[in-house]
Amino acid sequence: MKRFALCFAALLALTACGGAASSDTEILHVGSQRGGAKALMLASGALDGASYEVEWSEFPAAQHLLEAIGGGAVDVGLVGDAPFMFAYQSGSRIKAVAAHYVEARPMGALALVVPKSSPVRSLADLKGRKIATTRGSIGHYLVIRALQQAKLPPDWVSFAFLPPGDAKAAFSSGAIDGWSTWAPYLLPAINEGARTIVDGHDLVKGYSFAVASDDAIRSKPALLADYLRREAKALAWARANPDAYGAVLARETGLPIEVARDYAVKNGRTAIPIDDALIAEQRQTLDDFRTAGAVSGNRPLPDGFDRTLFTRKVAAAN
Repeated sequence: MKRFALCFAALLALTACGGAASSDTEILHVGSQRGGAKALMLASGALDGASYEVEWSEFPAAQHLLEAIGGGAVDVGLVGDAPFMFAYQSGSRIKAVAAHYVEARPMGALALVVPKSSPVRSLADLKGRKIATTRGSIGHYLVIRALQQAKLPPDWVSFAFLPPGDAKAAFSSGAIDGWSTWAPYLLPAINEGARTIVDGHDLVKGYSFAVASDDAIRSKPALLADYLRREAKALAWARANPDAYGAVLARETGLPIEVARDYAVKNGRTAIPIDDALIAEQRQTLDDFRTAGAVSGNRPLPDGFDRTLFTRKVAAAN
């Protein structure tokens, strides 16, 4: 935790919407994963004309971003449903304030892979082997979900919980047997010969949430509502302009332009309302984590969602 706290201070120095804010300008601190909200908002120009400054902080994975939000260093950020549920049940002072959905999660966007030379050909072959992923991440959840679907026990594999950069190094060196990860980290690994053992296409639903700290919801509701409206507009722009979005995504992530464009086309998200049905669907994610012994919290599920910001017509941007 201390290591992450030090990172947050450095990361908050990264700004992306003009120069330093004047003393009279309100600031919204927004966190982004690599190739995430920052690339989307910059490509679309969705923040043009905002009455406040956005200060960006970039993180390698959702867990680190959620720790920053829960700790008050970041006001809002976009993460997958599984890492949100993990952090919320771990006691973090956060809430989901908007929801996004990918109608059909693309193949190759989330997967458990093994090195090209590995003898492993199926999930069953991974018995007793070490899988790298980030604790509480969508990659962590993918392995848990896959084991449950295959009726294999949670301890069928062992986990090495590493941030994506360290996991990539361990995967390349052969220090681990498999890596459960997501785009943009997944695509280069596959291009270098990694073989997919489990793809998230049919196992993990394509939900993600804009997550804000309790303090930001209380102290910056108007800024958050405006940002979420602009983010929804940016999503609509990205679906309509995959070439332009892909170009910025390539620049932000280092992915080849054709790979970035393909990802932009296949991973088009839509802002959707937070309603009773959506919250009920998250019960499966929570139950899977609990069954695997990954979380022990028992916070009421509906309390993790704040619908007040979405009632400010954020959904109308679509």
